[in-house]
Amino acid sequence: MSKYRSSLPQLTNDMFITDGGIETYLIFHEGIDLPHFAAFDLFRTDSGRQVLMDYYRRHARIARDHGVGFIFETATWRASPDWARQLNYSQAELAQANQASVEMLLGLRDEFETPQTKCVISGCVGPRGDGYDPERPVSAREAQTYHGEQISTLANAGADLITAITMTNVDESIGIARACQNEELPVVISFTVETDGKLPTGDTLQSAIEAVDNATDAAPSYYMINCAHPTHFDHVLDGDAWLDRINGVWANASKCSHEELDEAEALDEGNPHELGQDFVLLQQKMPKLNVLGGCCGTDHRHIEAICMACKAA
Repeated sequence: MSKYRSSLPQLTNDMFITDGGIETYLIFHEGIDLPHFAAFDLFRTDSGRQVLMDYYRRHARIARDHGVGFIFETATWRASPDWARQLNYSQAELAQANQASVEMLLGLRDEFETPQTKCVISGCVGPRGDGYDPERPVSAREAQTYHGEQISTLANAGADLITAITMTNVDESIGIARACQNEELPVVISFTVETDGKLPTGDTLQSAIEAVDNATDAAPSYYMINCAHPTHFDHVLDGDAWLDRINGVWANASKCSHEELDEAEALDEGNPHELGQDFVLLQQKMPKLNVLGGCCGTDHRHIEAICMACKAA
């Protein structure tokens, strides 16, 4: 059941870490075929569930060992209707996968939570289309309806909040926020940006955050940036008040653009130590930054490097 829905502990100044880039880790390190980057498909088999359990344990152990909080993110980025149909899931099977993803993490919370390491369960929602390219516009009303079913399932299963990651546009983010409002569920919106620090639509981070806040009475508990390297957006962090709405960054290991990553045949793992130092510099510019994690190309090595660098700073 939900434990922190009415009072998210990451809204304090305490440090929280997350896992890394689960899809790229499973594909390149575990050698697992993930059609459409759908990690939730692993719930179909006992061996797949075990791979996910091992993955989460490896990251949660870092948080417990270093005495920081941990946010368990469900493996459901692709677990929405359009993607599920491409994987031949029925509506009932999709609901079962979303529910199972939360139930697994509830058990892991019992295993890893301590007074110093509060463990939050976040239901992960991804864009209806591709995470890099907003090729198909989604209206706020359409997004509210489309994502509402998955959000409701994750909420009923016991998620503490919803985190919508790799969001490429304002309207879809507004629809997700409104769907969470209907469930009385906290929501976090995480935008992805290109190498110029702007959303794929050309919107600035500031304008996107302000537009979602204005349309939803500031419904998101906070915002994040993910699926970009810190060098892609550090130049737009100008110190204005809108930065206070960003509490989290899940960075890519690579400095390559999204287009370059799409075309790459090998995984660019970057340098975990350098990435940790990049996060220290981000914290100097972003006063509320306390949710720290990884995206494409990152794994437990990067997460531990980030944790250690920011704790030391």
